[in-house]
Amino acid sequence: MRHGAALAAASLALALVGLVPEARSQGATPAGGWRAFEGTWSFSGRRQTVAVEGGASAAVLEVSGAVVIKSGEGLGRGFEAEAIVFDDGEGVSVGRCVWTDAHGDRVFSRLKGEPLQAGRRLVGTITGGTGRYAGLEGEYAFTWQYVLPGEDGAIQGRTGRLQGRVRGTGTTP
Repeated sequence: MRHGAALAAASLALALVGLVPEARSQGATPAGGWRAFEGTWSFSGRRQTVAVEGGASAAVLEVSGAVVIKSGEGLGRGFEAEAIVFDDGEGVSVGRCVWTDAHGDRVFSRLKGEPLQAGRRLVGTITGGTGRYAGLEGEYAFTWQYVLPGEDGAIQGRTGRLQGRVRGTGTTP
């Protein structure tokens, strides 16, 4: 019976370590301190457009939704993300984004890339954070998997493979 209880306790401990990725990340840090991650972002929001020369449209996109980190270390597993992006109508998009975890700690980034259309790519540069993400730096990239327009400027979408890397200099896990 003692062997069974010890085995059950060991199994529970391993399961709990698997549920808390930060516990694993406190060990050895990869070369240069960089830690890779991968995830997805599903969002909804609003898109406003204005006509520009040549028949194109410039757009402002304000979205929010869930970022889920599927693999990697150095970040929590789930965030509420908010972004404002401007598409100039000539092939360039720029914006700002903030990811907020369940504890209220934030990761800030700048966005730059191609137009706000399915199949187009954006790159994020992580510029810092609050709480356990203070001193965080890094980068990530994603492709708009789809962006579905709705009525009155409403949109929904999802990113393809969101991939990046982070390293911290403050209290980052």
